[in-house]
Order: sequence, then structure tokens, then C-alpha cells
Amino acid sequence: MKQPNERNIPTLYRIVPGLGLLRSGKIGPGLFYLLSFTAFLLLLTVRVDLFLISVRSMVTGVALLAVSPESFSQIYTPEMLEFWVAAMFIVFVPALLSVQSARSCSKAMAETEAPEEGELSLWQLSMRSFKRNGISVVASVIIFVLYSVAFLAPFLAPFNPYDQQDFLVTAYQPPFTRLDALVLVQRRSVTIPLRTGSDNASRLANALIIDSQKLKSRNHDYSLKFVNSFQVAGSEVMYRQGIREKSIPIFELKNLTGNRQVTGDSKPGFVVSRSFVLGTDQYGRDIFSRVIYGSRISLSIGFLVVLISVTLGTVIGVSSGFFGGWVDNILMRIVDVLIAFPALFLILIIIATFGNSIYLIVITLSFTGWMGVARIVRGQVLSLKEQEFILAARSLGLSNLRIIFRHLVPNALTPVIVAATLRIGSIILTEAGLSFLGLGVQPPTPSWGNIINEGRDSLLNHWWISTFPGIAILSTVVCFNLIGDGVRDALDPRMRG
Repeated sequence: MKQPNERNIPTLYRIVPGLGLLRSGKIGPGLFYLLSFTAFLLLLTVRVDLFLISVRSMVTGVALLAVSPESFSQIYTPEMLEFWVAAMFIVFVPALLSVQSARSCSKAMAETEAPEEGELSLWQLSMRSFKRNGISVVASVIIFVLYSVAFLAPFLAPFNPYDQQDFLVTAYQPPFTRLDALVLVQRRSVTIPLRTGSDNASRLANALIIDSQKLKSRNHDYSLKFVNSFQVAGSEVMYRQGIREKSIPIFELKNLTGNRQVTGDSKPGFVVSRSFVLGTDQYGRDIFSRVIYGSRISLSIGFLVVLISVTLGTVIGVSSGFFGGWVDNILMRIVDVLIAFPALFLILIIIATFGNSIYLIVITLSFTGWMGVARIVRGQVLSLKEQEFILAARSLGLSNLRIIFRHLVPNALTPVIVAATLRIGSIILTEAGLSFLGLGVQPPTPSWGNIINEGRDSLLNHWWISTFPGIAILSTVVCFNLIGDGVRDALDPRMRG
């Protein structure tokens, strides 16, 4: 019992994640928890308006689903679900970081007073070895950041990734460009008409429609007109868009800051500035927003494909190795045929036959990547099922399912985990390659591969369109490969040192 020791920890060190670990001398984990918690808290503070609208729309959507499922299905869009997931993620992860940091701090303080005695389990030894590999730990932190960015894309992206806004002005703008925009009195159009009824279903539906429109526009109610330059001339504003010069009455503009005089370098209240951190593409779409949204496609496809293929390969490999006989012969011949068939050609045939969709890509990549895992698991099971503990389990009368899931699968997972971590990077590259060829995720849905494809024709003059998604792919694949190397070294007793 270490209760006196825990009571001696100041309250601030127990409330703020990471401070207790820093006090205990755990610099690396302490900085990770502290910086991660601070970043989530800062994002929540900056985007509190979108967070509150997301939570409100989620509650309204659940209520509308209970009252009128038909009305909910007519209003619901995948973009609303993205905001709901982001709102839950931005609350759940800091809470999880706080709990995990408190447990790690208590464990560190306990180890300081009484060093751990006795033998450690295989997983404890492997985790300790992995933590000593600094490069793999840094790669894991980067992957955590990338997945957090993917989940929080609606809150992090400054623009809607699909908006093609005044491309005469915004097209092909280099990184760190800052442009002026006139704020129009005209509000952004509501794509779904409001209901005219006064019953509960109509009120909930109207509230959900309004909130969904606010989320779609990032809570910017008024339309913007980007301009290269402008000049106030009496009751009109003269502005230029490319080679076009036009004018607009001031009463059609929305003064966001009240009636103030334009002096020096100050701008009137109906003019706002927007920055494009990574530049824009040929349609004036923000590259930064599209790269952030593209991370959701690439990272989710990589994770889902590996999860499905590893599960399928493990089941087939265990069945083949454990039962043997005709089961083994049939399954292994199927594996031999599929391995001999070029995977890329099979993917192209399936996509050409059934069309392009994200779900088809996931299924295709999953069912063309399980054969190697099946062979690895089969080899492990063939060596394990002749061991004494398996013979003892058979002697005790344990069922085949119990032997498989209790003894064989846990002991055969080591090479599977290594293969899975190394395969995620290759899956991301495959998806990016298919999207680059126009056979993967279809525009305007952003993915790293099709963003690179959109910029390949203007790579020399407008390098930023393809460069930044390429850097994202390179960083992600390298990090997953480094994690795979670290996991392999941690699980190998000869490399554990």
C-alpha cells in the first residue's frame, strides 16, 4: 500500500496530466501527457463554438431519431457524423490521458519507494524493451498525433475541403498566402428547406438543419467574396478579381465590427482576411484542409485493411495448422493460388468490374493481403501443437476451441503483430497509388493519393499541391515501419538485450 506516498503528491500534480511524472523524473512520458493534454485543451478552447454546436446537434439528432426516424434519415449527412465523432474524441482522449497519467504516476512513485521484485511477464519485458527504443517511441507519438488529427479534422481544418471559392483569386496560391474577402449580407444557402410544422418532430428537424448548416460553414454564417484588391468609393466598393473589376453597394456587405472609419492600414468591418497555410489548388481549395481530411481516408483504410486481413489470416492459419489433413491441403492450395496471382491485377479487375468506392477498396485490399499472415500463423501452430502444454491440455479433455483460443492463438501472435505493424505502411502506399491512378478514392473526396494526382500536371510551377500530401505519406509509412522494427526487436528475446 502506497497511500501515504500518494497523499504527499500536491493536488496540482494529480489533476494536470504529466506533472506528477515530471516530478518523479519520468521526463519523456511526462512531457507526452502534459503536451497532449494541453494541445487538446487549447483546441477545445479555440473551437468551443463548433464543439457546442456539435454536441447540441448530436443530442438533437438522437432525439429526432427517437421521434421520427424518417425525418432524421432525410437530414443526416456523413459530415454531421464527423463532427459528432470529433466532439466525443476531444473529450474522451483528454479524460483517458488523465486517468493513464495518474496510474503511471502512482506506479512510478511506488517503484521509487520499493523497486519491483520478481519476474516480469513476456509482455511486460517486451513493453519495457520497446520503451527503451527511442526512435520507435517517437514514431509512436507521431502516429498518435496523425490519428488524432484524422479524428479531429472537422475542428482542425480552417476551411471546408470541398469548397471551390472564387478560384479566379484563390487558385494556385502559394503557402502562407493571406487574402482579403468581402463579407456579404447574404447568408450561406441552406441546402435542406426548413419544416413548416409546429410539432416536436418539425422543431427538432429545423434545429438539426440549422446546426448542420453551421457545422458545414464552420459557424461562419455569411458568404465571402475573395478579392485581389478593393477600394471604397462613396456608397460602393470597387474590387478586382483576377482581370475583372466590379463594384458592389456597401448595403450588400455585412459590417462585422460596426461603423468605423478606415484609417492607415486598417480595414473596414466588411473585410476579413483568410490565410492559406499550405496554399491552394487549381480550384482554390485549401491544401491544408484537404491534407487533414485526406489523413482520415489513408489512416482508416490502413488500419481497417490490416485488421481484417490479420483476423482472416489468423483464423485460416490456425485452422490449417491445427486440424491438418484435408483441411490443411485445401486451405494451403487456396493460399498458393492467391499468392501466385498478381495482387495488383486482381485489385484492378475487381475495381474495374464493380466500380470505385472506399468500402470496395477496403474489402479488396483485405482479401488480397491475408495469405502471408495465414502462412506465418500456420507455421507457428505446427510447432506449438506438438509442445508439452498442448498435449497436457488434450489429456485434460479441453475442447479444440479452448485449446486454440486459450493456448495456440496467444502464443502465435508475436510474428503476427510484427507483420501487422509493418503491413500498415504498405497498405497506405497501395491506397495512395490506386488513388493516384484514379482507381481509388474518387474526387472531390480528398485522400493523399488523389491530391498528389491533382498536382502532378503542375508540379514544377505549383509544387505545394503534391509536395505536402507526399510528405504526409512518407512520414506515416516511415513511422509505421519504425514501430514495426521496434516491436520486432522488443518481442525477440535475442534482440531484447
